[in-house]
Amino acid sequence: MSMIRDLRAAVRPALRRGHAAPGSPYTYSAACDPAANSAVVDCAVYRDGRRLDEHAGPAEAMRRVRAEGGFVWIGLHEPTEQEFAGIAREFGLHPLAVEDAVHAHQRPKLERYDDTLFTVFKTIHYVEHAELTATSEVVETGEVMCFTGPDFIITVRHGGHGSLRALRHRLQDEPELLAKGPSAVLHAIADQVVDGYIAVADAVQDDIDEVEIDVFSVPGKGTSRGGDAGRIYQLKREVLEFKRAVTPLMRPMQLLSERPMRLVDPDIQKYFRDVADHLARVHEQVVSFDDLLNSILQANLAQASVAQNEDMRKITSWAAICAVPTMIAGVYGMNFDHMPELHWKYGYPLVMLVTVAICVTIHRGFKRNGWL
Repeated sequence: MSMIRDLRAAVRPALRRGHAAPGSPYTYSAACDPAANSAVVDCAVYRDGRRLDEHAGPAEAMRRVRAEGGFVWIGLHEPTEQEFAGIAREFGLHPLAVEDAVHAHQRPKLERYDDTLFTVFKTIHYVEHAELTATSEVVETGEVMCFTGPDFIITVRHGGHGSLRALRHRLQDEPELLAKGPSAVLHAIADQVVDGYIAVADAVQDDIDEVEIDVFSVPGKGTSRGGDAGRIYQLKREVLEFKRAVTPLMRPMQLLSERPMRLVDPDIQKYFRDVADHLARVHEQVVSFDDLLNSILQANLAQASVAQNEDMRKITSWAAICAVPTMIAGVYGMNFDHMPELHWKYGYPLVMLVTVAICVTIHRGFKRNGWL
């Protein structure tokens, strides 16, 4: 995150001077309005489901919409309070919602402020890794906030992933859907976020399967039984982060799919039901992940305890075997002149034979009982 802020700090001065690098995600702000803040990634007016070619800043775009109809879609990436203040005044956004959108780190939620819906989505990105370790980062989180009004939608994105540019282009190829207004864009964003959850859930499932196989597999020679508890605990923490993104979103999706809202087109509300169904499926998966990792962790700890008991039995068995020659050597090491077989020619071989016979007998007994 700090690297992203440093990059934005380096890029924004150039953008304010009008020298944005070609292909940069901030080149749209200069196209929308040369005087606009560099946090604006894209700004467009849509009428009858089609994007108007004319470039305009947020204020001018909103004036055109109020005069000629349609709606405006403004996209921002990690705006500061100063950069967002002008847009907030122009669109009459509630200060509490603006504060949440600027500072981020919010729970997924749906709130209504007068004629504006404020929605928070947690985006999840799966971090590819060659091998799962006790310090592996499995998921990264970001946020997308949406201000949805009768004739506008403002999206505020935080994090280095979850870009909405491809989604915008895809929607522009479906004018009949965009013609439904801002609620169509809100649905498309919710659908993209939940589809991302499904992809991450499948990838996390592979990691859990790998850990599960490692815990319950037969250990090879020279390897310890069971998996690394640190890996399991780290994966459990990442799943918990995933759960924090999915679980709070259940209620907002239920409201958007079931409760009639003036700002949500009735035809679009049917599509929210599909998103809610997919989210419920992901929620069930994440809950099962958490339960399964608890079971795997308990099994790993139990296996570690069993392995320790086995080691202690082996140590005890060998100690018992070694006690026999130690005892006999101790007896015959005493300094007495009159001891049985002390001066006998075959005394030493006999003692050694008896010692070996007793040790072999004890070893066979321990082996038969599974102690060795």
